[in-house]
Amino acid sequence: MIYLQGIMDLSKFKIKAARKKKALSAFLLKLDDIVPHDMPELVAKVDATVWQDTNCTACANCCKTMTPTYLQADIDRISAHLGMPSATFIDQWLKKEEGSEDWVNTTQPCQFLVNDMCSIYDVRPADCAEFPHHDKKPFDAYNETFTNNLMHCPATFTLVERLKKVVEREYEWL
Repeated sequence: MIYLQGIMDLSKFKIKAARKKKALSAFLLKLDDIVPHDMPELVAKVDATVWQDTNCTACANCCKTMTPTYLQADIDRISAHLGMPSATFIDQWLKKEEGSEDWVNTTQPCQFLVNDMCSIYDVRPADCAEFPHHDKKPFDAYNETFTNNLMHCPATFTLVERLKKVVEREYEWL
């Protein structure tokens, strides 16, 4: 188990994720071609079990190792919450992602992570609010996202690991 008394053991998670990443990534790649007919129901059922075993507030690894994409609406909302002009917020905290027009954090962990909690939770970026994106439809259209998140998010890792077991056991999986 990667949780110890409600606290995420990130070192154990990183080891486990590194050991299984290749197989889980291959499963997601294959899932691009072979999608079970009841995939939305299957994902919802398996995902519900993930959240019985996962506590994001005991982890915050996404905030420690990733950066959200900030939409202009996010920038305006957060800067208003902080009582500063949007341009000041951008200058202080954001940069353009390489090869993109997306705004991202200049630092990791996230500047708003305080004691493993989001200090702007009520006004956080939409990308954070939607993370880890398990409810995106169709699920298989986001396999690249899930592959990228395997090493960052214990919930995504657990979802993909459990989906792989169910699909390989209960479906014709050539």
